[in-house]
Amino acid sequence: MITALWTAVSGMSANGTTLSVVGDNIANMNTTAFKSNRATFSDVLSATITGVSSQNSVGRGTQLDAITPLFTQGSMISTGNPLDMAIDGNGFFMVKDSNGTYYTRAGNFSLDKDGYLVTTSGMKVQGYMATDASATFLQGNNFSGKLSDVRVDSTANAAKATTTVNLNINLNSTATVVSAAFTLDGNGDGVKNDPKNYSFSSTTTVYDSHGGSHEVTAYFAKSSANSWKVYYVSDDPAKSNSLIQASSPQVLTFDTNGVLVNDGTAASSAEPAIKFNFGSDVVYTQNITFDYGKSLNQGGTGLNASSQLADSFQVLNATQDGRAPGVMKGLSIDEAGTIYGVFTNGQSRVLGKMALTRFNAPDKLTKMGQNLFRESNSSGQAITGIPKTSGMGRVLSGSLEQSNVDLAGEFVTMIAAQRAFQANSRTVTTVDDMMQEILSLKR
Repeated sequence: MITALWTAVSGMSANGTTLSVVGDNIANMNTTAFKSNRATFSDVLSATITGVSSQNSVGRGTQLDAITPLFTQGSMISTGNPLDMAIDGNGFFMVKDSNGTYYTRAGNFSLDKDGYLVTTSGMKVQGYMATDASATFLQGNNFSGKLSDVRVDSTANAAKATTTVNLNINLNSTATVVSAAFTLDGNGDGVKNDPKNYSFSSTTTVYDSHGGSHEVTAYFAKSSANSWKVYYVSDDPAKSNSLIQASSPQVLTFDTNGVLVNDGTAASSAEPAIKFNFGSDVVYTQNITFDYGKSLNQGGTGLNASSQLADSFQVLNATQDGRAPGVMKGLSIDEAGTIYGVFTNGQSRVLGKMALTRFNAPDKLTKMGQNLFRESNSSGQAITGIPKTSGMGRVLSGSLEQSNVDLAGEFVTMIAAQRAFQANSRTVTTVDDMMQEILSLKR
Protein backbone atom coordinates (compact mmCIF):
# COMPACT_ATOMS: atom_id res chain seq x y z
CA MET A 1 0.00 0.00 0.00
CA ILE A 2 2.87 2.34 0.75
CA THR A 3 4.08 1.89 -2.83
CA ALA A 4 0.76 3.30 -4.06
CA LEU A 5 1.73 6.63 -2.45
CA TRP A 6 4.96 6.79 -4.42
CA THR A 7 3.18 5.73 -7.61
CA ALA A 8 0.72 8.61 -7.18
CA VAL A 9 3.58 11.01 -6.44
CA SER A 10 5.30 10.02 -9.69
CA GLY A 11 2.08 10.76 -11.57
CA MET A 12 1.75 14.15 -9.86
CA SER A 13 5.39 14.93 -10.69
CA ALA A 14 4.98 13.86 -14.32
CA ASN A 15 1.87 15.95 -14.88
CA GLY A 16 3.48 18.86 -13.09
CA THR A 17 6.32 18.63 -15.59
CA THR A 18 3.77 18.58 -18.42
CA LEU A 19 2.26 21.79 -17.07
CA SER A 20 5.73 23.34 -16.99
CA VAL A 21 6.29 22.40 -20.64
CA VAL A 22 2.88 23.76 -21.63
CA GLY A 23 3.57 26.97 -19.73
CA ASP A 24 6.91 27.37 -21.53
CA ASN A 25 5.22 26.83 -24.91
CA ILE A 26 2.54 29.41 -24.19
CA ALA A 27 5.12 31.91 -22.89
CA ASN A 28 7.01 31.60 -26.20
CA MET A 29 4.07 31.73 -28.58
CA ASN A 30 5.38 35.10 -29.88
CA THR A 31 9.07 34.11 -29.90
CA THR A 32 10.54 34.16 -33.42
CA ALA A 33 10.85 30.63 -34.88
CA PHE A 34 10.26 29.01 -31.47
CA LYS A 35 9.57 25.29 -31.69
CA SER A 36 7.04 23.97 -29.18
CA ASN A 37 8.15 21.17 -26.86
CA ARG A 38 6.44 17.97 -25.84
CA ALA A 39 7.06 15.95 -22.67
CA THR A 40 6.94 12.19 -23.13
CA PHE A 41 6.77 9.64 -20.28
CA SER A 42 7.04 5.88 -19.82
CA ASP A 43 5.77 3.52 -17.18
CA VAL A 44 7.89 2.05 -14.38
CA LEU A 45 7.59 -1.63 -13.35
CA SER A 46 8.64 -3.21 -10.07
CA ALA A 47 11.24 -5.96 -10.31
CA THR A 48 11.38 -9.36 -8.68
CA ILE A 49 14.21 -10.43 -6.43
CA THR A 50 16.23 -11.58 -9.44
CA GLY A 51 15.76 -8.16 -11.02
CA VAL A 52 13.57 -9.45 -13.87
CA SER A 53 10.06 -8.12 -14.29
CA SER A 54 7.23 -10.60 -14.75
CA GLN A 55 3.78 -10.37 -16.25
CA ASN A 56 2.39 -10.07 -12.75
CA SER A 57 4.60 -7.12 -11.81
CA VAL A 58 2.76 -4.13 -10.41
CA GLY A 59 3.52 -0.78 -11.96
CA ARG A 60 5.36 1.75 -9.87
CA GLY A 61 4.21 4.88 -11.69
CA THR A 62 5.69 6.92 -14.52
CA GLN A 63 8.97 8.55 -15.42
CA LEU A 64 10.11 11.34 -17.77
CA ASP A 65 11.55 10.00 -21.03
CA ALA A 66 12.33 13.20 -22.87
CA ILE A 67 11.27 16.75 -23.63
CA THR A 68 11.55 17.05 -27.40
CA PRO A 69 10.98 20.03 -29.71
CA LEU A 70 8.48 19.68 -32.55
CA PHE A 71 10.09 20.97 -35.74
CA THR A 72 6.93 21.63 -37.69
CA GLN A 73 6.89 24.67 -39.96
CA GLY A 74 5.79 27.91 -38.37
CA SER A 75 3.75 30.43 -40.33
CA MET A 76 5.47 33.39 -42.02
CA ILE A 77 4.99 37.07 -41.36
CA SER A 78 6.19 39.78 -43.72
CA THR A 79 8.43 42.48 -42.24
CA GLY A 80 9.73 44.31 -45.31
CA ASN A 81 13.25 44.24 -43.88
CA PRO A 82 15.56 42.37 -46.32
CA LEU A 83 17.82 41.29 -43.44
CA ASP A 84 14.93 39.39 -41.83
CA MET A 85 15.02 35.84 -43.18
CA ALA A 86 12.81 32.81 -42.73
CA ILE A 87 13.50 29.22 -43.78
CA ASP A 88 10.66 27.59 -45.66
CA GLY A 89 11.48 23.91 -45.28
CA ASN A 90 14.37 22.05 -43.67
CA GLY A 91 17.48 23.62 -42.28
CA PHE A 92 19.02 26.00 -39.78
CA PHE A 93 21.07 29.15 -40.07
CA MET A 94 24.63 28.64 -38.84
CA VAL A 95 25.99 31.25 -36.41
CA LYS A 96 29.26 31.52 -34.51
CA ASP A 97 30.83 33.31 -31.59
CA SER A 98 33.95 32.77 -29.49
CA ASN A 99 32.31 29.76 -27.79
CA GLY A 100 31.69 27.80 -30.97
CA THR A 101 29.06 27.04 -33.59
CA TYR A 102 25.31 27.17 -33.04
CA TYR A 103 22.22 26.66 -35.18
CA THR A 104 18.99 28.65 -35.24
CA ARG A 105 15.76 29.04 -37.15
CA ALA A 106 15.35 32.66 -36.05
CA GLY A 107 16.45 34.90 -38.90
CA ASN A 108 16.00 38.35 -37.35
CA PHE A 109 19.47 39.51 -38.38
CA SER A 110 21.12 42.92 -38.66
CA LEU A 111 24.44 44.48 -39.67
CA ASP A 112 26.96 45.51 -37.04
CA LYS A 113 29.29 48.50 -37.29
CA ASP A 114 31.85 46.48 -39.27
CA GLY A 115 29.31 45.25 -41.83
CA TYR A 116 28.96 41.70 -40.47
CA LEU A 117 25.56 40.00 -40.54
CA VAL A 118 24.79 39.17 -36.90
CA THR A 119 22.04 37.84 -34.65
CA THR A 120 20.38 39.94 -31.96
CA SER A 121 23.02 38.72 -29.51
CA GLY A 122 25.93 39.58 -31.83
CA MET A 123 26.73 36.10 -33.20
CA LYS A 124 28.06 36.18 -36.76
CA VAL A 125 26.03 34.47 -39.47
CA GLN A 126 27.92 32.03 -41.70
CA GLY A 127 27.88 31.79 -45.48
CA TYR A 128 29.95 31.58 -48.65
CA MET A 129 31.42 34.88 -49.84
CA ALA A 130 31.95 35.78 -53.52
CA THR A 131 35.54 35.42 -54.63
CA ASP A 132 35.20 37.93 -57.47
CA ALA A 133 33.87 41.15 -56.01
CA SER A 134 34.24 43.23 -59.16
CA ALA A 135 32.82 41.23 -62.03
CA THR A 136 30.09 38.82 -60.88
CA PHE A 137 27.16 41.07 -61.70
CA LEU A 138 23.80 39.30 -61.56
CA GLN A 139 25.44 35.89 -61.89
CA GLY A 140 27.15 34.84 -58.70
CA ASN A 141 28.35 31.36 -59.57
CA ASN A 142 31.86 32.11 -58.31
CA PHE A 143 31.90 31.41 -54.57
CA SER A 144 34.54 30.20 -52.20
CA GLY A 145 34.04 26.71 -50.84
CA LYS A 146 34.96 27.81 -47.34
CA LEU A 147 32.44 28.94 -44.76
CA SER A 148 33.11 32.38 -43.38
CA ASP A 149 31.39 35.25 -41.62
CA VAL A 150 28.90 36.98 -43.92
CA ARG A 151 30.11 40.54 -44.42
CA VAL A 152 28.60 43.22 -46.59
CA ASP A 153 31.23 45.02 -48.64
CA SER A 154 29.79 48.51 -49.12
CA THR A 155 32.69 49.87 -51.14
CA ALA A 156 31.87 52.00 -54.16
CA ASN A 157 30.92 50.28 -57.39
CA ALA A 158 33.59 51.40 -59.87
CA ALA A 159 32.68 52.90 -63.21
CA LYS A 160 33.08 50.91 -66.42
CA ALA A 161 33.65 52.40 -69.85
CA THR A 162 31.28 51.26 -72.59
CA THR A 163 32.88 48.88 -75.07
CA THR A 164 29.84 47.40 -76.81
CA VAL A 165 26.39 48.67 -77.76
CA ASN A 166 23.88 46.05 -78.90
CA LEU A 167 21.10 47.32 -81.16
CA ASN A 168 18.21 45.44 -82.71
CA ILE A 169 16.41 47.68 -85.17
CA ASN A 170 14.28 47.61 -88.27
CA LEU A 171 15.14 49.98 -91.11
CA ASN A 172 12.24 50.85 -93.37
CA SER A 173 13.08 49.34 -96.78
CA THR A 174 10.79 51.81 -98.56
CA ALA A 175 12.89 54.79 -97.49
CA THR A 176 14.41 56.77 -100.33
CA VAL A 177 18.13 56.80 -100.98
CA VAL A 178 19.90 59.79 -99.45
CA SER A 179 22.15 61.14 -102.20
CA ALA A 180 23.58 64.11 -100.35
CA ALA A 181 26.42 63.69 -97.88
CA PHE A 182 25.67 63.59 -94.17
CA THR A 183 26.62 66.82 -92.43
CA LEU A 184 26.47 68.35 -88.95
CA ASP A 185 26.14 71.89 -90.30
CA GLY A 186 22.73 71.77 -91.84
CA ASN A 187 22.16 75.55 -91.62
CA GLY A 188 25.48 76.55 -93.12
CA ASP A 189 26.20 78.82 -90.17
CA GLY A 190 29.26 76.89 -89.02
CA VAL A 191 27.63 75.70 -85.77
CA LYS A 192 27.66 71.91 -85.70
CA ASN A 193 24.33 71.27 -84.01
CA ASP A 194 21.97 70.59 -86.89
CA PRO A 195 22.58 67.17 -88.51
CA LYS A 196 21.18 66.81 -92.00
CA ASN A 197 20.84 64.28 -94.83
CA TYR A 198 19.83 61.08 -93.05
CA SER A 199 16.80 58.79 -92.93
CA PHE A 200 16.40 57.82 -89.25
CA SER A 201 18.16 58.32 -85.91
CA SER A 202 18.42 56.62 -82.51
CA THR A 203 20.17 57.83 -79.33
CA THR A 204 21.96 55.65 -76.75
CA THR A 205 23.67 56.65 -73.49
CA VAL A 206 27.25 55.41 -73.15
CA TYR A 207 29.91 55.90 -70.44
CA ASP A 208 33.53 57.00 -70.51
CA SER A 209 36.37 55.66 -68.34
CA HIS A 210 35.35 57.95 -65.45
CA GLY A 211 31.74 56.83 -65.63
CA GLY A 212 30.56 60.06 -67.22
CA SER A 213 27.53 59.66 -69.45
CA HIS A 214 27.42 60.75 -73.10
CA GLU A 215 24.56 60.73 -75.56
CA VAL A 216 25.57 59.04 -78.81
CA THR A 217 23.15 59.38 -81.70
CA ALA A 218 23.27 56.97 -84.62
CA TYR A 219 22.09 58.52 -87.90
CA PHE A 220 21.04 56.00 -90.53
CA ALA A 221 21.29 57.12 -94.13
CA LYS A 222 20.19 54.82 -96.96
CA SER A 223 23.08 54.90 -99.43
CA SER A 224 21.75 52.42 -102.01
CA ALA A 225 19.35 49.49 -102.29
CA ASN A 226 19.82 47.21 -99.27
CA SER A 227 22.75 49.29 -98.00
CA TRP A 228 22.90 51.85 -95.19
CA LYS A 229 25.56 54.05 -93.68
CA VAL A 230 25.49 54.76 -89.95
CA TYR A 231 27.05 58.01 -88.66
CA TYR A 232 27.73 58.32 -84.93
CA VAL A 233 27.57 61.77 -83.32
CA SER A 234 28.19 62.99 -79.76
CA ASP A 235 28.81 66.30 -77.95
CA ASP A 236 32.06 68.03 -78.79
CA PRO A 237 34.16 68.05 -75.55
CA ALA A 238 36.13 71.07 -76.81
CA LYS A 239 33.18 73.26 -77.76
CA SER A 240 29.91 73.73 -75.92
CA ASN A 241 26.60 73.37 -77.75
CA SER A 242 28.36 71.66 -80.58
CA LEU A 243 28.49 68.16 -81.98
CA ILE A 244 31.36 66.01 -83.18
CA GLN A 245 31.26 63.03 -85.52
CA ALA A 246 33.03 59.79 -84.61
CA SER A 247 35.28 57.89 -86.98
CA SER A 248 34.22 56.55 -90.37
CA PRO A 249 30.59 55.48 -90.71
CA GLN A 250 29.55 51.89 -90.25
CA VAL A 251 28.00 50.10 -93.25
CA LEU A 252 24.98 47.79 -92.90
CA THR A 253 24.03 45.53 -95.80
CA PHE A 254 20.93 43.36 -96.21
CA ASP A 255 19.83 40.73 -98.72
CA THR A 256 16.64 40.85 -100.78
CA ASN A 257 14.74 39.21 -97.92
CA GLY A 258 15.65 42.02 -95.55
CA VAL A 259 18.06 39.82 -93.57
CA LEU A 260 21.25 41.39 -92.20
CA VAL A 261 24.20 40.17 -94.26
CA ASN A 262 26.94 42.25 -92.70
CA ASP A 263 27.23 45.02 -90.10
CA GLY A 264 30.98 45.48 -90.50
CA THR A 265 33.29 46.83 -93.12
CA ALA A 266 33.20 45.43 -96.64
CA ALA A 267 33.35 41.61 -96.73
CA SER A 268 34.36 41.49 -93.04
CA SER A 269 32.50 39.45 -90.45
CA ALA A 270 33.67 41.59 -87.53
CA GLU A 271 32.01 44.84 -86.58
CA PRO A 272 34.34 47.84 -86.69
CA ALA A 273 35.22 49.70 -83.49
CA ILE A 274 33.94 53.25 -83.67
CA LYS A 275 36.38 55.77 -82.20
CA PHE A 276 34.98 58.50 -79.92
CA ASN A 277 36.56 61.56 -78.33
CA PHE A 278 34.95 62.24 -74.94
CA GLY A 279 37.64 64.64 -73.70
CA SER A 280 41.29 64.68 -72.69
CA ASP A 281 40.64 63.91 -68.99
CA VAL A 282 39.34 60.41 -69.80
CA VAL A 283 40.63 57.64 -72.04
CA TYR A 284 41.24 59.49 -75.28
CA THR A 285 39.84 57.78 -78.35
CA GLN A 286 37.40 55.36 -76.77
CA ASN A 287 36.59 52.39 -79.01
CA ILE A 288 32.96 51.25 -78.97
CA THR A 289 31.58 48.39 -81.05
CA PHE A 290 28.01 48.71 -82.32
CA ASP A 291 26.60 45.22 -82.78
CA TYR A 292 23.37 44.89 -84.78
CA GLY A 293 23.02 41.15 -84.25
CA LYS A 294 24.56 38.00 -85.65
CA SER A 295 24.64 38.57 -89.40
CA LEU A 296 24.81 35.94 -92.14
CA ASN A 297 28.53 36.61 -92.51
CA GLN A 298 28.93 35.69 -88.83
CA GLY A 299 27.06 32.42 -89.23
CA GLY A 300 23.71 33.77 -88.08
CA THR A 301 20.29 33.20 -89.60
CA GLY A 302 19.23 36.83 -89.43
CA LEU A 303 16.22 35.91 -87.30
CA ASN A 304 17.67 37.55 -84.16
CA ALA A 305 19.46 40.39 -85.93
CA SER A 306 18.44 43.80 -87.21
CA SER A 307 16.31 43.79 -90.33
CA GLN A 308 15.28 45.86 -93.35
CA LEU A 309 11.57 45.36 -93.91
CA ALA A 310 8.73 47.42 -95.33
CA ASP A 311 7.73 48.62 -91.89
CA SER A 312 8.34 51.74 -89.85
CA PHE A 313 11.76 52.40 -88.33
CA GLN A 314 11.85 50.73 -84.91
CA VAL A 315 14.39 50.23 -82.15
CA LEU A 316 13.41 46.83 -80.73
CA ASN A 317 16.24 46.58 -78.22
CA ALA A 318 19.20 48.70 -77.12
CA THR A 319 21.74 47.75 -74.44
CA GLN A 320 25.31 48.71 -73.55
CA ASP A 321 27.89 47.29 -71.13
CA GLY A 322 29.14 50.47 -69.42
CA ARG A 323 28.06 51.94 -66.12
CA ALA A 324 28.37 55.04 -63.98
CA PRO A 325 30.03 54.86 -60.54
CA GLY A 326 27.76 54.16 -57.58
CA VAL A 327 27.58 53.40 -53.89
CA MET A 328 25.62 50.69 -52.15
CA LYS A 329 22.10 51.69 -51.21
CA GLY A 330 20.66 48.38 -50.07
CA LEU A 331 20.66 44.60 -50.08
CA SER A 332 18.46 41.94 -51.58
CA ILE A 333 18.47 38.18 -50.95
CA ASP A 334 16.77 35.66 -53.20
CA GLU A 335 15.25 32.26 -52.35
CA ALA A 336 18.54 30.50 -53.12
CA GLY A 337 20.24 32.62 -50.45
CA THR A 338 22.23 34.75 -52.90
CA ILE A 339 23.07 38.13 -51.37
CA TYR A 340 23.09 41.06 -53.80
CA GLY A 341 24.42 44.53 -53.14
CA VAL A 342 22.20 47.11 -54.87
CA PHE A 343 24.03 50.26 -55.99
CA THR A 344 22.88 53.76 -56.85
CA ASN A 345 23.98 53.29 -60.48
CA GLY A 346 21.35 50.60 -60.95
CA GLN A 347 23.82 47.73 -60.78
CA SER A 348 23.62 44.67 -58.56
CA ARG A 349 26.71 42.85 -57.34
CA VAL A 350 26.75 39.36 -55.87
CA LEU A 351 28.30 39.48 -52.39
CA GLY A 352 27.82 35.90 -51.25
CA LYS A 353 25.39 33.12 -50.36
CA MET A 354 23.72 32.17 -47.13
CA ALA A 355 24.62 28.77 -45.67
CA LEU A 356 22.01 26.37 -44.29
CA THR A 357 22.57 23.26 -42.18
CA ARG A 358 20.31 20.28 -41.63
CA PHE A 359 20.42 17.24 -39.32
CA ASN A 360 18.97 13.76 -39.71
CA ALA A 361 17.51 13.99 -36.18
CA PRO A 362 16.92 17.69 -35.45
CA ASP A 363 14.75 16.88 -32.42
CA LYS A 364 17.88 15.45 -30.76
CA LEU A 365 19.78 18.73 -30.92
CA THR A 366 20.87 20.25 -27.62
CA LYS A 367 18.81 23.31 -26.71
CA MET A 368 20.94 26.25 -25.60
CA GLY A 369 18.32 28.97 -25.11
CA GLN A 370 18.04 32.22 -27.09
CA ASN A 371 16.60 30.22 -30.04
CA LEU A 372 19.92 28.37 -30.36
CA PHE A 373 20.75 24.68 -30.74
CA ARG A 374 24.00 22.74 -30.72
CA GLU A 375 24.95 19.47 -32.38
CA SER A 376 24.77 16.39 -30.17
CA ASN A 377 25.80 12.75 -30.51
CA SER A 378 22.17 11.81 -31.12
CA SER A 379 21.36 14.47 -33.72
CA GLY A 380 23.82 13.21 -36.31
CA GLN A 381 26.48 15.26 -38.00
CA ALA A 382 25.71 18.64 -39.54
CA ILE A 383 25.06 18.64 -43.31
CA THR A 384 25.89 22.12 -44.56
CA GLY A 385 25.17 23.61 -47.98
CA ILE A 386 23.22 26.34 -49.70
CA PRO A 387 19.43 26.85 -49.80
CA LYS A 388 17.31 24.76 -52.19
CA THR A 389 19.98 22.03 -52.45
CA SER A 390 20.69 18.80 -50.54
CA GLY A 391 17.26 18.79 -48.92
CA MET A 392 17.55 22.36 -47.63
CA GLY A 393 14.58 24.72 -47.70
CA ARG A 394 14.41 28.09 -49.38
CA VAL A 395 15.19 31.45 -47.79
CA LEU A 396 12.44 34.07 -47.69
CA SER A 397 13.94 37.53 -47.30
CA GLY A 398 11.77 40.17 -45.65
CA SER A 399 9.93 37.54 -43.60
CA LEU A 400 10.21 35.87 -40.20
CA GLU A 401 9.03 32.45 -39.11
CA GLN A 402 6.57 32.56 -36.24
CA SER A 403 6.35 30.18 -33.32
CA ASN A 404 4.64 26.88 -34.15
CA VAL A 405 2.82 26.79 -30.78
CA ASP A 406 -0.82 25.69 -31.18
CA LEU A 407 -2.58 27.57 -28.40
CA ALA A 408 -5.77 25.50 -28.56
CA GLY A 409 -3.78 22.28 -28.38
CA GLU A 410 -1.76 23.59 -25.45
CA PHE A 411 -4.94 24.39 -23.52
CA VAL A 412 -6.27 20.88 -24.11
CA THR A 413 -2.96 19.41 -22.88
CA MET A 414 -3.13 21.72 -19.87
CA ILE A 415 -6.63 20.56 -18.96
CA ALA A 416 -5.66 16.89 -19.34
CA ALA A 417 -2.55 17.36 -17.18
CA GLN A 418 -4.54 19.22 -14.55
CA ARG A 419 -7.14 16.45 -14.31
CA ALA A 420 -4.45 13.78 -14.17
CA PHE A 421 -2.71 15.68 -11.38
CA GLN A 422 -5.99 15.89 -9.46
CA ALA A 423 -6.63 12.17 -9.96
CA ASN A 424 -3.18 11.25 -8.66
CA SER A 425 -3.69 13.49 -5.64
CA ARG A 426 -6.93 11.58 -4.93
CA THR A 427 -4.89 8.37 -4.90
CA VAL A 428 -2.72 9.85 -2.16
CA THR A 429 -5.70 10.85 -0.02
CA THR A 430 -7.39 7.47 -0.60
CA VAL A 431 -4.29 5.54 0.44
CA ASP A 432 -4.00 7.79 3.48
CA ASP A 433 -7.59 6.98 4.45
CA MET A 434 -6.94 3.24 4.05
CA MET A 435 -3.82 3.45 6.21
CA GLN A 436 -5.86 5.28 8.84
CA GLU A 437 -8.38 2.43 8.80
CA ILE A 438 -5.60 -0.10 9.32
CA LEU A 439 -4.25 1.86 12.28
CA SER A 440 -7.75 1.91 13.73
CA LEU A 441 -8.08 -1.91 13.72
CA LYS A 442 -6.47 -2.03 17.17
CA ARG A 443 -8.15 0.35 19.52
